[in-house]
Amino acid sequence: QVQLVESGGGSVQAGGSLRISCAASLFRYENNCMAWFRQAPGKEREGVASINSAFTTTFADFVKGRFTLSRDNEKNTMHLQMDSLKPEDSATYYCAASSVFSGFCPPLEVRFFETWGQGTQVTVSS
Repeated sequence: QVQLVESGGGSVQAGGSLRISCAASLFRYENNCMAWFRQAPGKEREGVASINSAFTTTFADFVKGRFTLSRDNEKNTMHLQMDSLKPEDSATYYCAASSVFSGFCPPLEVRFFETWGQGTQVTVSS
């Protein structure tokens, strides 16, 4: 069964850090583009960052320089390190996978990712 499970969310004050993780049970995980999306109440889901099978990362402009992304293809995991957090980073963060491009990453748009986790809540207080 294909499954993505997020962990590590929580509450932190502005300027603080959090690390969230995604554990995947995917056929040929290493051939999937892995990504994080987020959704705040009343807003559309937006792409945060992605990492391809060659470990190349892409970040949305609003997190560049503050977030880092890594993956472990032996453990089928992905980690998002979030530093210098802002209140506007508060959202439910979703792990997503795309196998359509054989390990390469498509644009950070919901329609390109076919597998999703249930989400983990991140709350940043001012």
